[in-house]
Amino acid sequence: MAMSLEIRRMSRVAPDLGEAFGRLLPQLAPGLAAPEAGRLRAMVGDERTALFAAVDDGRIVGLLALVWYDVPSGRKAWVEDVVVDARERGRGAGRMLVEAALAHARSVGARSVSLTSNPARVAAHALYRKCGFEEVETTLFRFDLNKVAL
Repeated sequence: MAMSLEIRRMSRVAPDLGEAFGRLLPQLAPGLAAPEAGRLRAMVGDERTALFAAVDDGRIVGLLALVWYDVPSGRKAWVEDVVVDARERGRGAGRMLVEAALAHARSVGARSVSLTSNPARVAAHALYRKCGFEEVETTLFRFDLNKVAL
């Protein structure tokens, strides 16, 4: 069956978007669930967030979020929550999502685009390299505000 894949920047929250998050986020990491409707609306309406969906014959088969922000060293962008349905992988949806995000980051004036990826996601790493990402030597620090009282 031929793939009629297209990439859409989501401009509104329809029921299929919530369903897609509920189906796809657990494939990214166990325990992840769809954001509640208000959070989804805020994300879609945020002027510094672009939510892209890979759609095949009307069904969302992949998602990617791009955010950008300004700091003294320039405008930067970050890719988050890239996931393609396990049954659809290897058909180009991931590459199309990443390319759409890179094009959008360029259009908003970002100097660079970063992402992190679990070391076990070997196929994802290969995709990012094919799209032009390079690994950088850095140490990521995270402070979990939900676990530690200030």
